[in-house]
Amino acid sequence: MTAAWSAVSEPPEHVRVAIVGAGFGGVATSVALQREGIDHVLLERGDALGGTWRDNTYPGCRCDVPSHLYSLSFAPNPDWSETYSGQAEIQAYLLRVAEEHGVPERTRLGCEMLDAAWHDGEQRWHVRTAAGDLTADVLVLSNGLLAEPALPDIPGLGDFAGEVFHSARWRHDLDLRGRRVAVIGTGASAVQFVPEIQPLVDHLTVFQRTPAWVMPHRNRRVTRTERALYRRFPLLQRLVRARIYWTAELLVGRAMVRNRPFLRRIQSLSERHLERQVPAPELRAKLTPQFTFGCKRLLISDDWYPALQRPNVSLVTEKIVEVRPHAVVTADGAEYPADTIVFGTGFHVTDNPIALRVRGRAGHTLSEAWRDTGPRAYLGCTVSGFPNLFMLAGPNSNIGHTSLVFMIEAQIAHTVGAVRELERTRAASVELRPSVQRAWTEEMERKSAGSVWGAGNCASWYLDAQGRNTAVWPDQTYRFHLRARRFDPSRYELFARRTDR
Repeated sequence: MTAAWSAVSEPPEHVRVAIVGAGFGGVATSVALQREGIDHVLLERGDALGGTWRDNTYPGCRCDVPSHLYSLSFAPNPDWSETYSGQAEIQAYLLRVAEEHGVPERTRLGCEMLDAAWHDGEQRWHVRTAAGDLTADVLVLSNGLLAEPALPDIPGLGDFAGEVFHSARWRHDLDLRGRRVAVIGTGASAVQFVPEIQPLVDHLTVFQRTPAWVMPHRNRRVTRTERALYRRFPLLQRLVRARIYWTAELLVGRAMVRNRPFLRRIQSLSERHLERQVPAPELRAKLTPQFTFGCKRLLISDDWYPALQRPNVSLVTEKIVEVRPHAVVTADGAEYPADTIVFGTGFHVTDNPIALRVRGRAGHTLSEAWRDTGPRAYLGCTVSGFPNLFMLAGPNSNIGHTSLVFMIEAQIAHTVGAVRELERTRAASVELRPSVQRAWTEEMERKSAGSVWGAGNCASWYLDAQGRNTAVWPDQTYRFHLRARRFDPSRYELFARRTDR
């Protein structure tokens, strides 16, 4: 890693494009803009790039998307060591891609975006960061879906006498050996770190609100022969990637979108996995979901169920009502001693705090613009009233069965296409037409209603406070890619540059 990542840097006074966030999306956007010769800067609040893969370093952390698919299309990695990569290997991959494409020289660390406001008179964004202010003609939000940990508001939590942390802020300085640990939350992070810490702790109490569907994990080591073949014949790796994508897309993805009976056949695989690993009927009943397969995020694990059956583990399904200095208390009055609380409670997605920091043409924040409809953005990328603003992994562009990187790359192509259009026409700004946004919102509501996310009888982080699907793309992802990768000027209004600026 070069010294370019080691120091906080002040942002430039003005830049053509400012990118906020240096995860997969930020790095790939920087590479795409550099290829076009477009001046830009990457603003990162941390001390290194990586986003999710820099921040989530909890024990057992790994991607639940196959390695060959969870890669940037322009930077295939023939040397993945496992079919489902671990956190450290993904972080190393992203750092290597950044280095190879000169991203460090275009990055400013310690530059958390505090707020951004569009100035109509100047026709540019004014961006305030922790390291200084700048202006930008175009602003790209690549802050990510899993950037802001969500902590539940539990009475008495502030009085807890022990240690408290979220899985995304793992306390590596804290030795868990011999501790009585309470884990609150049983989602994608918990199923990975619980089996890792279970052998260390004196006792582990796992508080489950809702069980999830868990599938067998098909991870394995990638052989030396396979890696050699991928290096010698890059097309072979691309064919493997395509096979992984289309298998998930045509089987799981199609079933989720249509909410078809085929989902029941896939669900039966998860049911058999549970039956094989949990012989006790009482525990198995607690771990059996009551909602349609796919309605909530699917989990994959071979060691989650075994870990819950160890002698030093208790699974609690009663609602938590209070935290006392040395215990967690549930609705039935039971008190569970603990000296450490670990939250595996996910992230702010539909209520991402960055929406409070971005003000558009009328001075309204994104949160205010979304008050009536919930978070909505055309192609998960642009919002009417917010000129020259582009988002990656924005509303309704997350997915439940394939790689988010695939979606992000289509949005990057859309964003770069918009900047090229500004260059070609010499316009000052481009803004989504209100009619396009209204039609898009109606389309998302209509498609969501018939999908597993709208009719699967569950509450998940895919849904906003009003129960609307504002996170997941409710259609097959190849259709999204076909629509998003090309910038269509007819969907937008272009405004000429003012001569009095």
